[in-house]
Amino acid sequence: MFQISRRQFCQFAAAAAAVSSVPSFAAAAEKSSITIAVGGKNLYYYLPMAIADWRGFFKDEGLDVKVVDFQGGSRSLQAVIGGSADVVSGAFEHTLSMQAKRQAMRAFVLQDRAPQVVMAVNKKTMKNYKTLADLKGKKLGVTAPGSSSHVIANYVLATAGLKPTDVSVIGIGSGAGAIAAVRSGQVDAFVGLDPVIATLEKDGIIQIVADTRNVAESDKLFNGPMVAGCLYAPEAFIKANPTTVQKLTNAIVRADRWLATATPEELTKYVPEQAFLGSKEIYIQGFLHNRPAFSPDGRFPEGCAQIAAQAISNVKPELKNFKFRYDEVFTNEFVDRVPAAK
Repeated sequence: MFQISRRQFCQFAAAAAAVSSVPSFAAAAEKSSITIAVGGKNLYYYLPMAIADWRGFFKDEGLDVKVVDFQGGSRSLQAVIGGSADVVSGAFEHTLSMQAKRQAMRAFVLQDRAPQVVMAVNKKTMKNYKTLADLKGKKLGVTAPGSSSHVIANYVLATAGLKPTDVSVIGIGSGAGAIAAVRSGQVDAFVGLDPVIATLEKDGIIQIVADTRNVAESDKLFNGPMVAGCLYAPEAFIKANPTTVQKLTNAIVRADRWLATATPEELTKYVPEQAFLGSKEIYIQGFLHNRPAFSPDGRFPEGCAQIAAQAISNVKPELKNFKFRYDEVFTNEFVDRVPAAK
């Protein structure tokens, strides 16, 4: 009869426990019905998540995902905090802001390696604009107060020596409402994303003053990788649902890979018409302009948490002395387990 020593038994038991803690791709999700909160599903900023939904990548993982759209990332975060959603498709820096509030959030798969956010001046109301300093006392539009666009707006203003209180901030959304606010002169400048930017550029009524759709320009502005859209969730949810999180990650990485090579014709087969904001041509132009900013593999780069912390600390003075625990706001462990592309 085969016998093993107590030492061998302990080694085998430890190995078995380690294996059982790793999510199995064939295993059923702990929670198969998932609600994802997002602040503008039709934005390129969230396109990997949207494609995973529109192309059925979540369903392929055995998940029933409901995407709930909100006006701005700060409101989608509140949905998770309030318990009406499980996961946020939102800006990475919110994980740091929540850590400072003693609420543990962790990002687990990346959608964008640059913010894709553009700051522009309204030529209709700022005909004599010369420098950012001219915005003092003016009305500044953001997708929603407290959102990532608001953080980046304040950061850009700070480069010109302006304080957040030097402008009047107005939430204008991220779609048709934002376009209407600029065209009607409700705001003198704004921070937004495509296809809103592409539409207003075609109209010739905006002047771009900062463009983080360009990865090199974004890295220069923030002195490193200012990563953006990602999936993040409360730490407790991730610990309780590792297989579910793995399946979400698989779907997003699959979308990241698909978007890296998809032609405009392939893309627009899956994008709903309302996302075009009236022009498929402009939508395609915006996609090609933003594609370099998408993550190719879902991984968070080294130093990204430090860069994000520096950015939000520059506009939130109360965070300057906060001791962030950078390794607790993101993980690449789920991305590392995604099967290689076929």
